[in-house]
Amino acid sequence: MNAASVVFAVIVVTLSMAGSGHSMAYTVFQAVVEYYRMLGPTPKDAVPDAGFVRRQYDFVVVGAGSGGSVVANRLTEVAGWTVLLIEAGGEENAMTDVPLLVSYLIGTGFDWGYRTEQQEGICGAMTDRKCLWPRGKVMGGTSVINYMVYTRGVPDDYDNWARLGNDGWSYAEVLPYFKKSEDVRQSPLTESPYHGRGGYLKVEEPTWKTKLGPVFLRAGRELGYDVPADHNGPRPLGFSYVLATTDHGTRCSASKAFLRPIRNRPNFTVTKNSLVTKILLDPHTKRATGVKFVKNGQTIVVHARKEVILSAGALNTPQILMLSGIGPADHLAEVGVPVVKDLKVGYNLQDHVSMAGLVFLVNQSVTIIESRYRNPKYLLQYAVSGRGPFTIPGGAEALAFTATRHATNGSVAPDMELVFGPGALTGDTGGSLRRLLGMNDTFYDQVYGKFKEHDAWGLVPILLRPLSRGRVKLRSNNPFQAPMFYAGYLTDKRDRETLIEGIKQAIAVSETPAFQKYGSRLLPIPFPGCEHEQFMSDAYWMCATGLVSTNLHHQSGTCKMGPDTDPDAVVDTKLRVRGVKGLRVVDTSIMPVIPAGHTNSMAFMIGEKASDMIKENWLK
Repeated sequence: MNAASVVFAVIVVTLSMAGSGHSMAYTVFQAVVEYYRMLGPTPKDAVPDAGFVRRQYDFVVVGAGSGGSVVANRLTEVAGWTVLLIEAGGEENAMTDVPLLVSYLIGTGFDWGYRTEQQEGICGAMTDRKCLWPRGKVMGGTSVINYMVYTRGVPDDYDNWARLGNDGWSYAEVLPYFKKSEDVRQSPLTESPYHGRGGYLKVEEPTWKTKLGPVFLRAGRELGYDVPADHNGPRPLGFSYVLATTDHGTRCSASKAFLRPIRNRPNFTVTKNSLVTKILLDPHTKRATGVKFVKNGQTIVVHARKEVILSAGALNTPQILMLSGIGPADHLAEVGVPVVKDLKVGYNLQDHVSMAGLVFLVNQSVTIIESRYRNPKYLLQYAVSGRGPFTIPGGAEALAFTATRHATNGSVAPDMELVFGPGALTGDTGGSLRRLLGMNDTFYDQVYGKFKEHDAWGLVPILLRPLSRGRVKLRSNNPFQAPMFYAGYLTDKRDRETLIEGIKQAIAVSETPAFQKYGSRLLPIPFPGCEHEQFMSDAYWMCATGLVSTNLHHQSGTCKMGPDTDPDAVVDTKLRVRGVKGLRVVDTSIMPVIPAGHTNSMAFMIGEKASDMIKENWLK
């Protein structure tokens, strides 16, 4: 029985003792979830935390997220190399295993708890009018708190990187690295030339389906799309069930996939709950010589004989670089950091903004309502067999890649994604989903309160090719202060126009004969502040997207990769920081343009490719 099974066995037993009443079941469920969310047992197979850190290693890797986990794994394959992996968070626990309960992880010790700065025209319905940006502070990084959906973007995304001067990053050149990580479990994908078998990362289609899942696919056929589609192949448009980074119904995080299997390698050391405050740089040679970090109130310095590899993610990697004197000279001067290398760190911030407020009511009991799935039979099913509704990755059952009228080459490069959830905000009886979005209670009550516990499904339109850009800046030179995040969402008006087209596509799905058999209709309550516009008009949706602006943890691009001719590039095509020796960036911050997919898969690919480049450099 795995750790998640223990959690739910406890819940089941407690419920049996407490009785089956709704209020008692709710109270027990909340209490047990809260206990494991905040505490939870450390898995027996977890990577041990080093009691002692040596003064020097061959490689020092900062961040145990998707990129850093892969690099640590692959570099320790070379027996003569020593690797130290530094992670700011602690270990995963039983709560993180359970796919459906991802929203309960937000705002806990697994999450950095970031919010953006206020921006006019976005996130108006969110607490303090700031967008919530959850990021993983834990072994496995954001792969521990994400929705586990596995898509890679399309071939043209990476061919575009190559067209921008990034030699070695075309689709043909990155595909082998996607496949290297992957162990796909789903036939016929097991025979596909676009998928891998035998890798560390488990990828599967969740086995449990709601009654509305086939309805969504049937709606796709009625709209003329391919069903089922392989979104990771050369023809991405279409409707299908999701592929997820799960292993027999439990989350397969970066740490579980890449670090736990190598925990006993003698050349591998991990220090957890260790916050890196600075990269050590020789001012004369401009070489990275090591890092400084704080653990248990103690400041520790460790040196790297070969390289420092920064894999702290698209928000923390630029912070660490700038704190170390690598960044825009004018901004570093503002916050009192001596400049070592003037580079455009923190610029080019991109994200897949979405609108997660759409709710479609139905007239049958066929959706996920939180209180309905506290029934002990579902908990017992998950505890015993790893099956049932708790295996759905964050409630995302299926998805579609589509092209709006704004797509430049929609047949091979879709500009919209629709993520289907068999539940919606009306079923968020425990409040975890609106906390995940950062939605304020007043807005929630006004829009969704009257239909609480009403059966409904959701469809989230996601802007895949944003033209808008944001920025990461230091708040101060204090490494314990969170940076300032300027999302930049929808600042290019074409992005808002495209997102509105995605909303219309979602409504068109609801209006298909497939969904009309269930009486599907859009929740008829206008968003507060948009009542002056005609409901469902373009002007109304223009207003609504300024209130409910959501995201999928896909922040990227803040340490842009580019050729020597690109003045905005922070790293070269080998991911080496320009003008600094012995320092590489290996995470989604290097992406020059965000691909049209879920970025976790891309982080694994970047880690695999970077590992080979590092080996090629040092094993000559």
